[in-house]
Amino acid sequence: MRYIYTFLFYLALPFVLLRMLWRSRHLADYRRRWAERFGYCPHALPQCIWIHAASVGETIAAIPLIKALQKQYPALPILITNMTITGGVRTKATFGDSVLQAYVPYDLPAANHRFLQRVNPVIALIIETELWPNMFYACRQRNIPIMVANARLSQKSANGYARVATITRQMLSAVRTLAVQTEIEAKRFVALGMPENRVVITGSIKFDVEVPADFSEKSVMLRAELGRDRLIWIAASTHATEEEIILAAHRKILEAFPDALLILVPRHPERFNQVFALSEQQGFATVRRSEGKTVTAQTTVYLSDTMGELMLMYSVSDVAFVAGSFAPIGGHNMLEAAVLGKPIITGPVLFNFEEISKKLIVAKGMLTVSNADELAIQVTKCFADKTYRQEVGENAKQFVDANRGALAKHLALINTILS
Repeated sequence: MRYIYTFLFYLALPFVLLRMLWRSRHLADYRRRWAERFGYCPHALPQCIWIHAASVGETIAAIPLIKALQKQYPALPILITNMTITGGVRTKATFGDSVLQAYVPYDLPAANHRFLQRVNPVIALIIETELWPNMFYACRQRNIPIMVANARLSQKSANGYARVATITRQMLSAVRTLAVQTEIEAKRFVALGMPENRVVITGSIKFDVEVPADFSEKSVMLRAELGRDRLIWIAASTHATEEEIILAAHRKILEAFPDALLILVPRHPERFNQVFALSEQQGFATVRRSEGKTVTAQTTVYLSDTMGELMLMYSVSDVAFVAGSFAPIGGHNMLEAAVLGKPIITGPVLFNFEEISKKLIVAKGMLTVSNADELAIQVTKCFADKTYRQEVGENAKQFVDANRGALAKHLALINTILS
């Protein structure tokens, strides 16, 4: 079955490369460092801890774990691989030169062989759910232990893996330890063929998110630039089709609060120009953060078109809408807003955070809406009632604090493997 998968991957490869070239029209980084996609890693290492965090969400989730590993294993270099350009940018913005960064090779036998031969990992830590048949097979052949950390599996994804049951079982058999977020997800992995004695329910390391030490000062400065006395809401990590809904809601919010400001944060940098044009076309006075222009009382939309500043944008906002929840994406990490004590609003599509979102709603730290009208109503309600706004935000923060501890469990599992 793996041979059929590999054959099909080779057939699809020209189209994958053409897609990268097409996306490079808006972001030149897609044309760079292609050799890494074929296993030619720029780093030659006698050994390392290898952490694979596919995109921005996985990279953010891995931050507490990576920092802990840096302290615990100072003699071992840490190599972080990403699949997406945005993931790579976030890695460099967060860790600088304290870690090594590369792009993960395509899941082809020769590319995997070159990569592993060059970096020699003592452990492969795969963040969340990145299951690659050839990569896992190559690690098993080299006796490299694989741990899937902070693992999650929606019912939709489980159904997809079940359709290729043979290759899924082969992949899971190569995993030494699967640290899964919830009991429901653990059962889904076991049903797919993961040996039950290798599954450990740890909770999510996203709850162990840290607020940077210099955060308060930066937040105060940015809030002063945007307007200390105006009400601000953020739409974070938006996707195509979502901005139209958000801007429609903002138009209604401005009727009740004419000085309100929307911070708009598109998920993918290649869409920055497109979203800016959309906001301008719809009549909103829009300022781009990257241009450094002054935000005036007439500015109604602040486009956050820089990388690695999402938590800073959350910190200066009074209300947080977490996107990816109107589009069929499954939602994005709402815990960054929660740890800062922000009242959270999302759309209805939350399958990526199924258990967390349910519990956060029960804890009265998050509200869900179905359309632009409902979004406007909830933001307006939070703006109008400061006590209510603070109460929902405090509920969200307490929910995060009550669920910390997954990081320590992950470190114990890693120590067991490395010892």
